[in-house]
Amino acid sequence: MGGLNLLPTVERAIRLFSRFPGFGRKSAQRLVYHFLRQQKDEIGQLITVLEDLKRQVRPCMICFNLAESDKCVICADPSRDTEILCVVEEPQDLQAIESTHLFKGLYHVLGGHLSPLDNVGPEELHLAQLEHRLKNNSFRELILATNPTIEGDATAHYVAQLAQPWVKIMTRLGLGLPMGGELEYVDESTLYQALAGRRHYI
Repeated sequence: MGGLNLLPTVERAIRLFSRFPGFGRKSAQRLVYHFLRQQKDEIGQLITVLEDLKRQVRPCMICFNLAESDKCVICADPSRDTEILCVVEEPQDLQAIESTHLFKGLYHVLGGHLSPLDNVGPEELHLAQLEHRLKNNSFRELILATNPTIEGDATAHYVAQLAQPWVKIMTRLGLGLPMGGELEYVDESTLYQALAGRRHYI
């Protein structure tokens, strides 16, 4: 429901920002009024950053992490352990794990999790590309780092079944992660302990 006596342009902006994750109408309204108080050149800088974001950032051709070239900085790093692969749902989950400075292997970003209610099946995720990587590389360990939610657990189970012919050791993040939470919101210490204490999955 629209606000009372708002200018049409302001109302359109509020509705747009209300669609952003974590934003309700009140948050969107505060943001719009904040923008209206800014100088014109500051708004111009924001527009430039958003245009650059859309133009320059793309999925890594190998792992689907965010990149500004064909390969992300992790896939292009020769010092990474190429025999350990960590499967995550989204790029922000990858960044959360990287913040622990514990994991030195490679990643595969699925682009979400299985969710039949939202019409997200295996075809909507980067599972075919994961299978290709598993077939054509020698990974000694696969870490299932999907979120500790019902959908994340279902996705981890699917990935484990997919990987079974090619990977002998499969692990899941250890205890300490709150059930129903998301990795990007977990503090570094808890995530460090979960990664260090990962357990055999199958």
